[in-house]
Amino acid sequence: MSTDLMKEKVIHPISTQELERRWKAVREIMKEKKIDFLLIQNSQDYLGGYIKWFTDIPAVHHYPASAIFPVSDEMTTIWHGSTDPDLAGPSEWIMRGVKKRLSTPIMLSLNYTCSFDAELVVEELKGYKNCCISFVNEGAMTAGFSRHIREHLTGATFVDITDEIDELKAIKSPEEIERIKVSAELHDEAMKACFDAIKPGAREFEVAAMGRLKCRMLGSEQQFILIGSAPAGQAFGYSSIHAMNRELKDGDQIGILVEAVDAAGYYTHLHRIACIGKIPDPLQEQFEIAKEAQQFTLDLIKPGADPVEILAANNEFLRSRGLVEETRLYAHGQGYDLVERPSFQVGETMKIQANMNIAPHPAVLTKEATSIVCDNYIVTETGVSECLHKLPKEIFVV
Repeated sequence: MSTDLMKEKVIHPISTQELERRWKAVREIMKEKKIDFLLIQNSQDYLGGYIKWFTDIPAVHHYPASAIFPVSDEMTTIWHGSTDPDLAGPSEWIMRGVKKRLSTPIMLSLNYTCSFDAELVVEELKGYKNCCISFVNEGAMTAGFSRHIREHLTGATFVDITDEIDELKAIKSPEEIERIKVSAELHDEAMKACFDAIKPGAREFEVAAMGRLKCRMLGSEQQFILIGSAPAGQAFGYSSIHAMNRELKDGDQIGILVEAVDAAGYYTHLHRIACIGKIPDPLQEQFEIAKEAQQFTLDLIKPGADPVEILAANNEFLRSRGLVEETRLYAHGQGYDLVERPSFQVGETMKIQANMNIAPHPAVLTKEATSIVCDNYIVTETGVSECLHKLPKEIFVV
């Protein structure tokens, strides 16, 4: 690796020491479980953060990026590109902990290419007749990848240590926590940029565009901004990006959700509400309940707590006020994934631990208004940190 090129070209690479910490922790689990190889594959960087966690390089735009992670050797990586070994990517200078780089022209829109990366994995591992392999989150991989490997490495034993890897990812190191704080600051600035763009006649997508521009100018690799708006006295919903064409008017209430990464690839997210003119009374009343609900959740978050039990407590809180129960994912971890474990929904088995990055975003929904509060906190030994976002928890008048 060329440290000069890394410094020149990458906005904020994670340190080699941090990568080595992760690799060492994973290999300790592999040795304990007698696993020879991990197989990793992702194709995008919203909910595909495993490859980033192992290599510090994200998968993007649905082009698969894969890695073979051995228990006692450096990685082999497989990226989209030329089959010529001399042209394999990504470039050698950016790859750390990698001994062999392979590329293949795999594009998921071309059905016949969907096993190209798996074919290279099989070629690399076919000499290990009785090896033990773990896919990392096999359910999220392409069928062409995992199926082809299972069909052709018939002498291998397959086990699953995804839960153990997820727990390592969820507990953040000091270096990661510092970058998560930077991500929260980026979100504050992006929200301010959205507020500055709000005026009668502006369209929702134009407001979102100014937030995305601010994220980009602060080094963000990926950003997702949703805008919902409605006249006073009505609830607002969020449309998909292609339907954010509503024109804002005097008296409107506007909800803004910013979900982005900082230059190092760490997600936080932030939701705030703005009004053009005065704040409608029903909205303000619901917003106060939403803040109370968020604090209720925060008071329950501490090492050892069960997210599913906290979900149940939150729903009891809402029922006690005659409100609709939460049926969404209303709180979760974040890191290289927009949504990371532990998740506060039925089915989660991971308990809360110190140094997790948790984002509770309870909603209070009625026909008259929509109130959502979303912020990030780091779990401490006794509870949670101060809010990582500095933007006040209030409804803004623009």
